[in-house]
Amino acid sequence: MSELQNEVSELERKSATAARLFDIRRIIGGLFVVYGIIVTIAGFTASDADLKKAEDININLWTGLGMLALGLFFLGWLWLRPTVAPAQEPDEE
Repeated sequence: MSELQNEVSELERKSATAARLFDIRRIIGGLFVVYGIIVTIAGFTASDADLKKAEDININLWTGLGMLALGLFFLGWLWLRPTVAPAQEPDEE
């Protein structure tokens, strides 16, 4: 019976690791940071014609900075409140 218990506890440990690895906050935060960097760079390299189309508002720059802020918020939230595995209930045998 102890071999079965060892196998079950090993699977529970792997499941908790997978839950932390695929936390949705990490995925959303990472994507927003990457896309925010790309859009911010596009905002820095905007031409005068692009700015004239947007009524002299550098929309790529502002959108990129907003995306960066949101992505960093999600990653900070993940860092401050990490995912914890649910408490195990003791077996009653």
